[in-house]
Amino acid sequence: MSAAAYGIAVECGRFDRERIAKDLSLTHDEVARVESVLVGVRLLQSVPGHSHQLTPVTPDAAAASLVGPAERQIRDLQQAVTEVRAKLMSLTPLYFEGRRVRNHLEAIDIISDPARIQALLDHLGQTCKSELITVQPGGARPADLLDDARESALSILSRGVHIRTIYQHTARNDLPTRSYVRDVTARGAEVRTADEVIDRLIIYDREVAFLPARSARAGGFPGAAVVREPALVAFLCSVFEYLWEGSTPYMVESQRPSSSTDELKWSIIRLMTKGYKDEMVARRLGMSVRTCRRHIAEITEQLEATSRFQAGYNAARQEMLSDDSATRPL
Repeated sequence: MSAAAYGIAVECGRFDRERIAKDLSLTHDEVARVESVLVGVRLLQSVPGHSHQLTPVTPDAAAASLVGPAERQIRDLQQAVTEVRAKLMSLTPLYFEGRRVRNHLEAIDIISDPARIQALLDHLGQTCKSELITVQPGGARPADLLDDARESALSILSRGVHIRTIYQHTARNDLPTRSYVRDVTARGAEVRTADEVIDRLIIYDREVAFLPARSARAGGFPGAAVVREPALVAFLCSVFEYLWEGSTPYMVESQRPSSSTDELKWSIIRLMTKGYKDEMVARRLGMSVRTCRRHIAEITEQLEATSRFQAGYNAARQEMLSDDSATRPL
């Protein structure tokens, strides 16, 4: 309706209310509403000196009159945004230099939030390019954790990443662990065991290392120390290599349970001769105190000893404390 009225006004050269009402069959109120709409969009303007007369305006002139102020405001805002962006971007070199200094100073980051730690581990596992080395103390790991570890390890191995892991000897007799080791070694991973290891250690690409944050142990969850300082990471890698060289390959298919049991008993005897109590022996070998005491009872019986001291003495006499494992009766 407003468009039709505008067309008639263009033909007449002015907004003729009577003709528009007649041609469009509109009431005076309806004509007044149409007039208000056309004036609002700047398609009608007053004739100078005759404010009651309205003349039609070209659409481009109406558009310029209607949106011109908004366009000018937009241009001013765009100019202001450009100036602010340029000023902020000029600080980019200063930001990166500050980050470089901060990263050097913050070579170790302590994280106590379990969700954040896991997210960072997942990210590094997905972006690991060449090598992942780990030390897992404490004997056998829970089966549900091994299921998650298996999925992650197989995904990492599929990208050609080399994985090496050190467990304690007590993990050899755990069926879920044996299944896990069988699966990952079949895809190229290497697994070894030792009687004693250092605390948990995870190193990605010899660039980022994870250690337990001991200061957080009192709060329940141990937290993690994330190490990025190159010299310190290189030292941790050297520690791992030292442990690796002294560890025994975890041969799942050919390993005999009796062999692992003998190796474990040898480790117990070695710690007994140093005077460690049952609790300390169990903690260092990653087993329960109850299991440790059962092994100690078997050892004293096999060595025909009536005390821990005599067991150690008899073991020494039988050269069980020598480096030649072939001479160990157990």
